[in-house]
Amino acid sequence: MRSHTEQAALPESEGSLRATLYIIATPIGNLEDMTYRAVRILGEVDLIAAEDTRHSLKLLSHFGISKSMTSYFDHNQQFKGERILHALRQGKSVALISDAGTPCVSDPGYQLVRDAVAEGINVVPIPGACAAVTALAASGMPSDTFTFAGFPPSRQGKRRTFLAGIRSLPGTLILYEAPHRLLDTLTDIRDVLGERQLIVARELTKMYEEYIRGSASEVIAAISHGPIRGEIVLLIAPGEPTQQESEPLEDILERLLADGSLSVKDAAKKASEIAGISRSEAYSEALRVKIAKSSSSEREI
Repeated sequence: MRSHTEQAALPESEGSLRATLYIIATPIGNLEDMTYRAVRILGEVDLIAAEDTRHSLKLLSHFGISKSMTSYFDHNQQFKGERILHALRQGKSVALISDAGTPCVSDPGYQLVRDAVAEGINVVPIPGACAAVTALAASGMPSDTFTFAGFPPSRQGKRRTFLAGIRSLPGTLILYEAPHRLLDTLTDIRDVLGERQLIVARELTKMYEEYIRGSASEVIAAISHGPIRGEIVLLIAPGEPTQQESEPLEDILERLLADGSLSVKDAAKKASEIAGISRSEAYSEALRVKIAKSSSSEREI
């Protein structure tokens, strides 16, 4: 009788590599984090689709893997995606890898997976390193609930709107950020989210791995002494909900409209600021509350 482990590995060992798209995680720095299974599958597939073939060639060479490769990244994914699907339709096996970590996590790839699934092509993930989860594990922040929100927008106005949109989410917030935008992003976090506890995790699994911890202002001060280099994961501790933030939108609007001093438009504007939601959403709810209030008054008469 085969063990559970043997049964799980059996399909791949009996030739089911055919017409399969493998999503393979690669190291985020330390090459020793490459899994045995990832090395084996990369050595057996017919084609490897890589975000940057030159970068991935170094990884493959390290493990003695020589395979046909094609590039697959943001700006060629429509054209290359069709070529990869064509190979899969012909019964070939394809491995998708990114420059580092798990493909499809703030990396191109989900469109290819979506299209493959739509055509009934087998998709198999090969788990491994992921910068967001690695940083969370060493953060000491709550990990039972967390939100990974990828890269924030590069422009300040859109970035602040983005931060306002995730402000009330429960649990730890996890972002990726480029070194040259880190200080601006941290400043916006302090201004929009307040003095939350933060962690800047950089160069994970590499020689200069570092965790900078503290309040928003403390972390800003710490990184202001010199340029920050390397890949960065930014973790934001959960915020303490204020009384206004925890107050239901309907109650906020009823309170604002109670004495009739504010128009529906003005009440919606103020409610959107209090609740951290869009004005259009607040306006729709304000109209509903106003109509319900008017109907209730008519019934009383």
